[in-house]
Amino acid sequence: MENASGYGTWKGIHPVVQLSRTAYEKGGAVAKEAMRAVESRLERNPILPRWDTVIRSARTV
Repeated sequence: MENASGYGTWKGIHPVVQLSRTAYEKGGAVAKEAMRAVESRLERNPILPRWDTVIRSARTV
């Protein structure tokens, strides 16, 4: 079941999934300012804050 994520829907919306084969360096650090930008887009579920997180898309203006 290689591309199983593309078959389901959530609230009637099909997910957009892309596989990235890019190898990233392990143990790299992210600057605090860059991390704040990502964290500002996170919406955590109060019941399962570590596992149920929605990442809002970045606004492109």
